[in-house]
Amino acid sequence: METIPLLKRYRMGKHELSHRVVLAPLTRNRSYGNVPQPHAALYYSQRTTNGGLLITEATGVSETAQGYPETPGIWTKEHVEAWKPIVQAVHDKGGLFFCQIWHVGRVSSSDLQPNGKAPISCTDKGCTPGLYGVNWTAPHRLSIDEIAHIINDFKLAARNAIEAGFDGVEVHGANGYLLDQFMKDTVNDRTDEYGGTLEKRCRFALEVVKGIVEEVGADKVGVRLSPFDDYMETSDSNPQALGVFMAESLNKFGISYLHVIEPRMDVPMADSQQETPHSSLPIRKAFKGTFISAGGYRKDNGNKVISEDRADLIAYGRLFLANPDLPKRFAVDAPLNKYNRNTFHRPDPTVFFFFEGKPDPVVGYTDYPFLDQGN
Repeated sequence: METIPLLKRYRMGKHELSHRVVLAPLTRNRSYGNVPQPHAALYYSQRTTNGGLLITEATGVSETAQGYPETPGIWTKEHVEAWKPIVQAVHDKGGLFFCQIWHVGRVSSSDLQPNGKAPISCTDKGCTPGLYGVNWTAPHRLSIDEIAHIINDFKLAARNAIEAGFDGVEVHGANGYLLDQFMKDTVNDRTDEYGGTLEKRCRFALEVVKGIVEEVGADKVGVRLSPFDDYMETSDSNPQALGVFMAESLNKFGISYLHVIEPRMDVPMADSQQETPHSSLPIRKAFKGTFISAGGYRKDNGNKVISEDRADLIAYGRLFLANPDLPKRFAVDAPLNKYNRNTFHRPDPTVFFFFEGKPDPVVGYTDYPFLDQGN
């Protein structure tokens, strides 16, 4: 029987992958006090296959990186030690594990910032109050000197991730967060060397990547971009040009992979997909390394994209969340578990179980059944 495209082997740099199905980064809000918890070891190891690639949930590079409650960090030694057994659990099953490192920028409020300060951004323009039900705090516009400090935060986070045992880091440059805020012309209103032209708007993101490559090595670095989306009111007037410029610029560093969110997923949390006039294919053609595509894929269109060489790997989020054995289900064409959106970012609010005084992390997290357990 011929192997379906998603299950064909692939070599990503020095790493031999047994299939093309990647666990996408998924924020789960179960890292209490920003410290990764022991239950994450089971969650990630459940979704590990020998030779499979997993990317962690978005992980903060500093105290100022926080925009959501109970998301993990990687800026302290405590974080490093907490991540070590989680990484080991994935490695014990033969998985390849990258840590997605991020800074939310203006997508935050002062109650989540150290000493109640304003969040930071390329601008002092905040998100519209009430957007997604949150009263976002107007941000502080970063100075040139402050930008250098943020770059150092990313470098430290990358070094810490490697110390924790991760195989590499994915730089989060997507979804309206800090790097994306600098790159997109509807947000970046700077007139210095970090604003104005496309090249200047991308300078910060490229300096972050350059610093991380120098810190841990190009083969340990991936980058995620979403040039087409307008999440958190962050869009660009020419997203395809932005994506191609970044791909060509990243080629100079020789990074391991580029991870791009498809334009049809311009609303990341939507269940429906939208037709757009854009395509990520020019970005794929411009980038010389491994190209990962994300965007609400199913098995059929994931196979199609791989067979047409429009991507090397496909990242699955919600389907992988609800089906810890997703590659196996694809292999035998088995039915899929349905996901429960109410438990994506917190335990089901209708279930009042508690674990050591906190909401039970199992509900909607590690309790999705495997194929041999029935549905």
